[in-house]
Amino acid sequence: MPARQDLINRIEDTPIIPGSLGLWGLGQMGLLVKGPDAIIAIDPCLSDIVQELTQEQYGSLMARAFPPPLLPGDLTRARYLLCTHEHPDHLDPHTIGPAAAEGAQVVTSGWGVETLTGLGISRERIIVPETLAPLTLPGTDIRLTAVPAAHYEVEHDAGKGHRWLGFLLEWNGVTLFHTGDTVLYPGYMDTLRDLPTPDVVMLPVNGRDFFRESVLNLTGTLLPAEAALLARELGWGVVIPGHNDLYRPNTIPNAQIVDAFERLAPELRFKFLQPGELYYFVK
Repeated sequence: MPARQDLINRIEDTPIIPGSLGLWGLGQMGLLVKGPDAIIAIDPCLSDIVQELTQEQYGSLMARAFPPPLLPGDLTRARYLLCTHEHPDHLDPHTIGPAAAEGAQVVTSGWGVETLTGLGISRERIIVPETLAPLTLPGTDIRLTAVPAAHYEVEHDAGKGHRWLGFLLEWNGVTLFHTGDTVLYPGYMDTLRDLPTPDVVMLPVNGRDFFRESVLNLTGTLLPAEAALLARELGWGVVIPGHNDLYRPNTIPNAQIVDAFERLAPELRFKFLQPGELYYFVK
């Protein structure tokens, strides 16, 4: 992992040419994205919030496996903070509060609004997108489409909208899809087929099993074979497996992911993005 100040300098100094985006891994499902007109962060979790919340029940079991590559205050450079849902490893109050201190806007589902306003973020700075209704984020050329996800079910409330989201971003000639936490559900693939085919996809691939669900009360995500077949069937470009590094009890060996893609989708590219690592994508 690069030193924090070196990483900050690299983010600031990396030029973005037409048809490209700079992507930095933040761990778990966290991603920092730099385009020509803005920096955004998706699902940044830069604190030990999960261990803090589970300390009484699990002790240090759910402590971070590695230190954050950046500190929450470093994200004040981000114009937008995108949170796919309100779980603390995706909408981390210890991260989002300091990161939004200088006026960043936050994009999330209606289920996260109360947490954000409790951090002192005014409702005017919170964008709750309607699913499958593209919008342009003000002050940028980012076209964002929120996509319903299922963690494990597709949950919808008349006032709050869909609870679990993914974000499809069309920006600088590149289409990036961050699925959020999800499993496959009826109609999901048809929904995705109707959207622009992404060049880069970050999706959760730490699977699920009885022990994690029943003993640790953890909600799982895609199995490696499901992720590989989904990417193959939809003709995705580069796949970045996520949600499989920050909390050791909730991970699977990367070899299982490699095996699934090599067996089921050998023609597809996938990239394990380490915390603090730059993946400079050029279309």
